[in-house]
Amino acid sequence: MAQQETARRVRARDASMGVNAAPVISVRLVGALLALAVAAVHIADQGSITSLASPHWIGWGYRLIEVGGLLTAAAVLLARPAWLGWAAGILLGVGPFLGYVASRSVGVPGDYGDIGNWGYWVGTVSLVVEAALIVLSAGMLLALRERPSRI
Repeated sequence: MAQQETARRVRARDASMGVNAAPVISVRLVGALLALAVAAVHIADQGSITSLASPHWIGWGYRLIEVGGLLTAAAVLLARPAWLGWAAGILLGVGPFLGYVASRSVGVPGDYGDIGNWGYWVGTVSLVVEAALIVLSAGMLLALRERPSRI
């Protein structure tokens, strides 16, 4: 009897959210994996977890992105209210994205050698992962704004 009532409630909730709505935990898991992927790409770009990119301020920026990726993944999975995790996801995606575009277009202090180097495959992967995190996080923030009690 209790199982039937639970199943009825789940079906009613799913119907009210729309037929194609993904379970919230699945969306959160994808967001967390994207945040970890941002961190992993920056570790790969530096050469390893123990390396520090040159100039040192860029290397420490990478460290911030790597730690930020771990913290964002945890926030997306665990944060209450949920908007904190998704806001962190937008920040984690936008920062490195803009940094990459700046380093390839006008250059950044101490690293003018990358101007015009748009073909670097690790950078391309980074842009794709960061853009995906930005889009997912923005979409979730909009969904939270529309239905704060559901997500």
